[in-house]
Parts: sequence; C-alpha cells; structure tokens
Amino acid sequence: MTQEQLAATAILIPSLEPDDRLITYAHELEEAGFTTRIIIDDGSSAPFQPIFTRLEEDGCIVLHHDVNHGKGVALKTGYHYLMEHCPEIQAVLTADSDGQHTVKDCLAVISHLFDGEDALYLGSRDFSLPHVPPKSRFGNRCTSVVFKLCHGKWLPDTQTGLRAFRASELPFMAGIEGERYEYEMNVLISCARRNVPMIPVTIDTVYENGNEGTHFHPLRDSWRIYKLILGSFFKFMGASLFCVVVDQVLAALFHDFFLPGLGVTDPKGLIWHSGVCARVISSIVNFCLNKNLVFRMKAAGKRSVAFAAVKYFVLCIFIICLSNLGVMLLTHLGVARWFSKIVCDTLLYFLSFTIQNRLIFKDGNKS
Repeated sequence: MTQEQLAATAILIPSLEPDDRLITYAHELEEAGFTTRIIIDDGSSAPFQPIFTRLEEDGCIVLHHDVNHGKGVALKTGYHYLMEHCPEIQAVLTADSDGQHTVKDCLAVISHLFDGEDALYLGSRDFSLPHVPPKSRFGNRCTSVVFKLCHGKWLPDTQTGLRAFRASELPFMAGIEGERYEYEMNVLISCARRNVPMIPVTIDTVYENGNEGTHFHPLRDSWRIYKLILGSFFKFMGASLFCVVVDQVLAALFHDFFLPGLGVTDPKGLIWHSGVCARVISSIVNFCLNKNLVFRMKAAGKRSVAFAAVKYFVLCIFIICLSNLGVMLLTHLGVARWFSKIVCDTLLYFLSFTIQNRLIFKDGNKS
C-alpha cells in the first residue's frame, strides 16, 4: 500500500454508544495512513457525546443522527457525504466500531482492492476457531449455506462489516434498500444479482468479551436477514400457487363456457384445448409475476424483456420434458407413478427457481 492510496481511501465507521476504544481505534487508523475517517453517530445518547467530540478533535469527520436509524441508514449517510463532499476519494472501506476489525485487517482488505479487479471485497473471519461464540459460528454457517442455495455464491462470512469497494460504486451502494443490519445482506444479494464479484479476504477473527458490544439483536435482525435471503423463494411459491388457481379456473371456464360457445363439443377436444389455453395464459401471468414481483428484474428495454420471456418459455418446455422423462424412468424402476410425479416435480421446482433467479431474471449490470 502506498500513502497516496491510503489518502485516497475513506473509512466509514457506524457507531452507537461506543466506549473509549473507538478513540484509540481511530487514532491507530490515522497512524496507519487513513486520513479520511468518517464516524457516523447513529443516535447515541448524551453520555456518549464526549467520545464523539474527542473524535472530532482528533481529526475525524463525525456525522450525527438525532435518533437511532440503524446501521444501513448510517452507512448510507456516510456514502452521501462522500459523494457530496469528497470527490477525491477513490476507495471506500467500512468497519465496525466494536473492536472486531484490526488496523492490519483494514490495510489487508483495502490493499486487495487497489491491487485487484473492480469488486466488493469482504473481510472474512474463520468461524471454526475455538474462541468463536457458538451462536456466531452456527448463525454464520447457516447463512452462508442458505445464501449459496438461493443466490449461487459461497461466501464464508456473510455478516462481516469490513468491506471495501471503489468510490465509483457509491451511487449503487447508496441505492440499495435496507435500514438496519439487513442492509448488509441486501448488498450481497444485489451484487449477486448484478454480477458484481464478491471476493473474501481472510482477516483475524476477533470477539471482544464474547461479542458483548454488538448491537445485533439475534431474533429481530436474524428475521430481517433471512427474510431477505429467502424472500424471493417464498414469493416464487406464492406466485406459483396463484397461477395454479388461475390455471384451474381458466381451464374450467374454457371447458364449460368459452369453447362450447365457439362450437367445440368433442369431449377430448374440450379437455385438450381448454388445458392448453389455460396453461398459456397462466404461464404469461406467472412470467409477469416472477419478473416484476418475485425477482424484480430491472430490464434494460423491450429486447431484454423479450429475451427473458424466450428463456422462460424454453425453461418451461425443458422442465415438462424432464418431468416426463423422470416419471418414466422411476416408473420403469418399479416406483409408483404418483410418487414418481411428486419426487420429480418437487426437485424440478427448486431447479426452476434456481435457473430463473440466476439466469433468466438476473440483472446483467451494476446500475
């Protein structure tokens, strides 16, 4: 790392009611070469204000929230400040104020950013170490597995607050939804969907006093995080169930009213034509729901939507063929047809979600 690179780096530290260790930490960062240190006071009470006053006296930029808004809002307050007042900044590093992120680790992460590609660099802790609190080890490992299943990226530490990215990405980061700890998970999801590389950088695994200084609420904030990770899948299920109802209702209407009114009276013809008409319409409805509500694809134009539609209907045909082949194979092996159908369609349902999430409705750019 060069002094010019460190001078072109801003480090953001959201803080809620810190102790004197934050003053020491800020001083160590300055000694290491981080001249632009921005502390966001996220609504700390009056007894803690002398700490922020001391930080300002030591050369830090301190931004205040009158009330606690959450870590996500605090980070975005820092991002907006940088965009408005610090055009010379080339890189942004975020860190926590509870002593988990050493100065050595900050230097390591920002060094990887300047030496590497445009990406989000994540300080990654080793949760297999014996001093890691069991709830942290279990929680982070579960979150990594679920994130991989839903979004296709394996990240060994999804909840790290030590992150670095180029200043050109500030508008993107500031525009991501989320107010509290769930914001950081939303960043990972947004990067996964927009093909932004996420590169782990190994750092020390520090837990001071059993991590008692954290403001992370296990139930409330875990619910917010998992709601984000699994949100697309649950919406996918809801859209699927809704379209099953649409398909059945339309099939009945075509069979009993529309097709007889057009002169179709043959029983087999009624069943076939009503099923096809209902499935075509319900598939169009399902495509629109998945595009706009489930995966919230930000299309670049009509051509992008048309291409997604083609891929979607090719997938539908592919899934139907795989289902029929699977049922035929299992039935040939002696498995009951009804059970074969359940097994195949259940597995293919998850496959369909994965393909739609990662390939069909995935945003192809960062903006």
